[in-house]
Amino acid sequence: MEKEFNITGTCIPNMHYMVDISNKLDGVIKLIKKGKYFIINRPRQYGKTTTLFLLNNKLKETEDYLPIKISFEGIGDLIFENENSFSKEFLQILADTVLLNNLELADFLEEQKNNVCNFSGLSRVITKFIIKSDKKVVLMIDEVDKSSNNQLFLSFLGMLRNKYLLRNEGLDYTFHNVILAGVHDVKTLKVKIRPDEEHKYNSPWNIATDFDLDMSFSVEEIKTMLDDYVKYKKVNLDKDYFSEKIYFYTSGYPFLVSKLCKIIDEKIMPENELKWNKEYIDMAVNQLLKESNTNFDSLIKNIENNSKLKELIKKIILDGYEISYNQDNQVIAIGIMYGIFKNYNGKVKIHNRIYEQRIYNYMSSLIETSIDLGAYNERKKFIKSDGDLDVEKILIKFQEFMKHEYSKKREGFLEEDGRLVFLAFINPIINGVGFAFKEVKGGEEKRFDIVITYNRKMYILELKIWRGEEYRQKGLIQLGQYLDQYELDEGYLLIFDFRKTENNMGKIDNDVVEINEKKKKITSVYC
Repeated sequence: MEKEFNITGTCIPNMHYMVDISNKLDGVIKLIKKGKYFIINRPRQYGKTTTLFLLNNKLKETEDYLPIKISFEGIGDLIFENENSFSKEFLQILADTVLLNNLELADFLEEQKNNVCNFSGLSRVITKFIIKSDKKVVLMIDEVDKSSNNQLFLSFLGMLRNKYLLRNEGLDYTFHNVILAGVHDVKTLKVKIRPDEEHKYNSPWNIATDFDLDMSFSVEEIKTMLDDYVKYKKVNLDKDYFSEKIYFYTSGYPFLVSKLCKIIDEKIMPENELKWNKEYIDMAVNQLLKESNTNFDSLIKNIENNSKLKELIKKIILDGYEISYNQDNQVIAIGIMYGIFKNYNGKVKIHNRIYEQRIYNYMSSLIETSIDLGAYNERKKFIKSDGDLDVEKILIKFQEFMKHEYSKKREGFLEEDGRLVFLAFINPIINGVGFAFKEVKGGEEKRFDIVITYNRKMYILELKIWRGEEYRQKGLIQLGQYLDQYELDEGYLLIFDFRKTENNMGKIDNDVVEINEKKKKITSVYC
């Protein structure tokens, strides 16, 4: 079977190009050796199932451990009707799982299930099973979200918790480890069932130790997957360049890492060619941002389903607010849980540039569908004869649009409205050929930078609010330095002047700043 980059389900080494996560598995093994119970709660498509699969295989190779990996996904709701149904079905699932490797234990569980009708009986069978197995049994329950919004399941966890405490006192036998894997942690699931304050933190799983392992892929780990790919397919590529660029866009989010590689391998690289050109990564990002997939669907759904989360996201990516990370803040915790946020040096940031861009695109689309832009932003008007983008012409046309369409709305026009309207204006022009990444930088005067890649060329724009000529001059120097980093000679400032009188709307300035003895031309357009 030919290998491929996998973006759905479990990654299998002989079927898929794999990141070497042996260091991560070693970290999990340390917790297992200590007899810890823990929760691997990570966002969707973050490698949880693959980690359990590899862990299960590694433990099977030892003589001391008996790993049992199960999932309640796809078994229906009848199992959760009462303790009798749950206890019998749970033992049946255990029996089915150990059958191939230990027929004697499977038969024992089959026999015992007939005599169990509640959790007390199930507890006794677990004790007998552990004694009979004569091994350290590691129970792994995947996709715990599918069942854990059910009070019966939480009662089951409470029973396991009690056995764990008794085991530590030498009064019972139970699983050496219980590992739960899902998007939510059990504390959050408790909130979903009983949202009142009294029970908010009354978790049945407070015995769980912290699982602090970073499951995102580092640059070096991404390189191991490219090593696997090059070795198998004999493709020529600059592994240092591509691993760094993939990390730059994805921050190591496993699904996004594999997805970009898959797009390059299967959709961009010509069929008879075995080389990755450097522009392929930007092409892959552009293609990914245009497509629909379940990961992006969940991203937008989670934002829309929580108004407080949506408002915080707007503050971070549109207004440049620097929000301190606090794990007790429920809105921040939910954003982290869904993979939208990350804790970056004590500040809350959008997890990765691709998510940030997707959210921008979504928000600007809401603006685009609510206003009439058609008379102003027809693509062909802004493309030069050589296929390059005429950014100055775009800004002047946007200036005209703002003057005619928004001149009467300026009093209630907010800063973020201007930014979103501009994004909505420019998206149809560059969509399909290029893309624009945005970055908000804090400080005395917040900077909203847009880096456009189009026709293999880069353009840098900076969006500012008018706060006086002194600040504009500072902005010219900042932008000049930014241009110098990218070895560009031209840049653009789009300045929103919201003053009711004596504003600069309609004005255009052309400045030249000198950075490191190099002249940088900067065009300022006022709206």
